[in-house]
Order: sequence, then C-alpha cells, then structure tokens
Amino acid sequence: MSEIERESMEYDVVIVGGGPAGLSAAIRLKQIDPELNVVVLEKGSEIGAHILSGAVLDPCGLDRLIPDWREQGAPITTEVKEDHFFVLGPAGHMKIPNWPMPRFMSNHGKYIVSMGNVCRWLAEQAEGMGVEIFPGMSCSELVFEGERVVGVVAGEFGKESDGTPGPGYEPGMVLRGKYVFLAEGARGSLSKVAIAKYDLSKGHEPQKFGIGMKEIWDIDPAKHKLGTVTHTMGWPLGGNAGGGSFLYHAENNQVFIGFVVHLNYKNPHLYPYMEFQRFKQHPLVKELLEGGKRVAYGARAITEGGFQSIPKVTFPGGVLLGCSAGLVNVPRIKGNHNAMLSGIAAAEAAAEAIKAGREGDELTAYETELRNGPVGQDLKKVRNVKPMWSKWGLVASTVLGGLDMWTNDLFGFSFFGTLSHGKNDALATGKAKDYKPIDYPKPDGKISFDRLTNVAFSFTNHEESQPCHLKLTDPTVPVRVNLPEFAEPAQRYCPAGVYEVLEGEDGPRFQINFQNCVHCKTCDIKDPSQNITWTTPQGGDGPNYPNM
Repeated sequence: MSEIERESMEYDVVIVGGGPAGLSAAIRLKQIDPELNVVVLEKGSEIGAHILSGAVLDPCGLDRLIPDWREQGAPITTEVKEDHFFVLGPAGHMKIPNWPMPRFMSNHGKYIVSMGNVCRWLAEQAEGMGVEIFPGMSCSELVFEGERVVGVVAGEFGKESDGTPGPGYEPGMVLRGKYVFLAEGARGSLSKVAIAKYDLSKGHEPQKFGIGMKEIWDIDPAKHKLGTVTHTMGWPLGGNAGGGSFLYHAENNQVFIGFVVHLNYKNPHLYPYMEFQRFKQHPLVKELLEGGKRVAYGARAITEGGFQSIPKVTFPGGVLLGCSAGLVNVPRIKGNHNAMLSGIAAAEAAAEAIKAGREGDELTAYETELRNGPVGQDLKKVRNVKPMWSKWGLVASTVLGGLDMWTNDLFGFSFFGTLSHGKNDALATGKAKDYKPIDYPKPDGKISFDRLTNVAFSFTNHEESQPCHLKLTDPTVPVRVNLPEFAEPAQRYCPAGVYEVLEGEDGPRFQINFQNCVHCKTCDIKDPSQNITWTTPQGGDGPNYPNM
C-alpha cells in the first residue's frame, strides 16, 4: 500500500511507545529544551492500557528524572517493608535468607507500584511540559529515506479482513522526526524490523525471553500485609523450565501475583499458563488467596538476555530504548529503572545533536552511555545468572550465580567471564516424541481459572473486521510441521488462547482467534518454526489493563 498518499507532520523527536522509557525520554527532552517538538505515540487506548509489570520499582531512574516526585504526587507510596524468598516443593517450602545475597539484590528502599498508574502520571507531567501524546495510535511502518529512518506511519484504520481499504478507511499519517525513538517494550514490531535491517544483533548474544503472567487479587484484609514482597522458585516448574513467581502486597488490600516461565524450555508439552494456575494451589499461596477475588489478568513477554544480549542500540535516525533494547535485570526482577535511564540518556544525546544542527545520524553518545553508565553497570554484574540457570539448573545457578554477583559487585570481575546463551528460545524447543505430555489439574474456578475466563479480565477487545495482525509466513507450517513434530505448542504457550488446532472432516485445521490477543508477543518468540510474526492491530485495540 505504498501508493497511498498520507499527510505528514514534522517533529524534532518521534517516540513510539508510552511506557516508562518513552515517557522519560519525552520529559527529559523538554527539560533540556522546552522548544523541542516531541510526540509520543501509544498503541493502547490510553497511556497505561498496555503496561504490565510486577512491579517493585527501583526509584533511581525517577530520582534522576524528577527528583521531587514525592512532592509532585507520584503514585509511588508503598515502600517495601518485608522481603522474602522461598524455594517451593509440592506441599512445603524452604525460606532462603537474604543475607547471602549482594546488597543490590535487596528490595528495601524500593516501592510496590502499578506501572500502568506510574506511566499515567508520567504522561501528565509530559503533557504539562508541552509533549504531544497520542494514544490509540498504532505505528505500523518505519519510514525510510535511503538508509535512514525518518519517521513512522501511525493511525491507519479501517482495513477489511483481506487487507484492502474499507468504506471508513483512514490512511494514517507520516510523523517525521530528526530522530525516532523506539520504546515499544519486549519484541516490539518496529524494533524487530530495525534490528533485522541494520543487523543490530551482530556480535551480540541472541535475546532471551520469558513469559510473565499476572493477576490482581482483592484479598481478605486480615491476610494483607502492606509492603510485603515474596518471590519463589522451584515447584511447579521443577526441571521442566526455569522461572518463578512474585507476590506483592499493594495498596487497597490488593496482591499482585505473577508467574514467569523462561521461554527456552525444551518440552513442547509445557503449558505456561497452567503452570501459573497450578502454582496458586500451593498451600503458601492458596491460603493467602482463599476468600479473595481475582479482579484483573494479563500477560507479557519479558527480555531476559541481559548485558550480552543488548543489540547495538543506534541506527541512522533512531535508537532502541528500554525493553526494546532488552534492559531487564533478571535476578533483581526489575527493568523499569533501566528503561527510564535509557530514555534519559537517549534524550540527552538527541538534544545535544539537534542543538549542534545534526539530524538523522547515529546517536553514538547514547550507545556509549547505555553500555558504560548506570544501565550497563547494573546489568554487567548479573550477566551470568541467566545462562548459568539455563545450562546448569536452579541449584547450581543459585550458588554459583550468587558467588558471581558478589565478585562482580565487590571486585568488578567474574571468574566465569561472560557466558553465552546459545540457541534462541524458538530453537530450544524439543521434539514432542522425546518428551512426555504433562497432566495438568482442571481449574477449580475459585483459585485457578481456565484461560478464556481469565482473558476476560484483561478487558481485551479487537475490531473483528480488520486483518489478523498475527501473520503466518507459511500457513501450512502449523499443521504440516509443528503439529507432527512439536504437538503444535502454540496451543499451549499462548497465555490468551489465541491458537487452536481444530479437527474437521478434512483433518486438523489451525485457527487464530486474534480477538483474544493480549499483545504478549510470545508467539513471535517461541514458535519453533519461527513462522509467526506479530504486527500491530489498529490503534486502541488489545488489552485495557486497569492498574497493572
């Protein structure tokens, strides 16, 4: 549809994504030069609608961006009071003391927050400074001039299911910038294009991912302990996959409960969503939730590759921010602080370049600051924990990873150097014949729930007449290859029930229920044939998370 004529708007900086990275960049640009024209484009129906995070927030990024955020009324009030870590067995648990862990692993002085609400507050600050924020604006294409990115196409609406313009078709606009910041979160669609076009991953380890699923519960006030943080590892995953859980006691007698499964698991019969539901039946968790009520559900892919998997983050005319660059600290289970710091660093580099009369070049100062500044220092200390876990399992990675973090923290070196990750998560998937199917208990409808019932609590909606935004490179692969070789794992790894294999008169048929999609991007990551590409649906569609 390149022949379509679109109107154009000019900005100094175009930011794709209204999360902590994009909003921090917008605010910092305006702090440096209030005359800069800055726009933030957000595909969710509002800022925060697509934000899903644990979250225990390290405020170091916010301290640097808005030092008086407490006085400004930021929705960050629940300081961590208790910090627990357990290894679970099928019916019991063992508490791991905090003292053997390096200082930076402590959650004291951090805050339990809804990052959706934090981003809504950041958006208010940005708009008050003159940043233009357009929610409900999916960015469907990068715009190039030669080798340079000069903008994005945003706001295209009204296509028919076959991709042709419908009667209410709106072609969208080209928003052009001297620099384009991609802050789309993990596995962003435009970031994926930029990484491939400019070969940004060359010389770096493949990115690794996890799938994070989260519920918010209103619980019995007698069981609620405001400011309590609990993390677990072990059961029910055992040796089937890496991962763990969190339980955060937030305001209003709510508990944020989440479960993460590392996507490099081998057994294609593994069902991450049902592992989450089974986890809630553990006595430690069930007792907390009994008598309570689940009020929200969502899921999101998480970058887990760490320091060695950060791609080159600059390209002609643009940069990668936050989880688009893969800045999550896996052992700390935190990435929002690094996302904010990356936005600040990119803003400072772009403002300096624009002041010098430059545009469309590579912001090499940002690359240097990201790798050598506080973000790089944060991630370099923990760079071996994830590959240790993948190679040697939970026990060895806990012991050796702890030792490695201590030597990095105290002396700035590792006995192990920098370990590699090996295969990407799709290629890690084993053949179905080599693994036993896993028998999962049926959800009880009180503590554990079936997938489609839970998806209703993500408040997801998609206009059904539009084209399916989940693209198959070869439509025959799911039944021809993935079903016989891998038992078609899309039926299980998707946390929203998007993919089904249906039996018909002519044999099995692969069905995509894109209306259920919560935009987690797991399919784009884990499909063993790497046959699925996640693209943006029209703006405003997808989940509508309340306070995730």
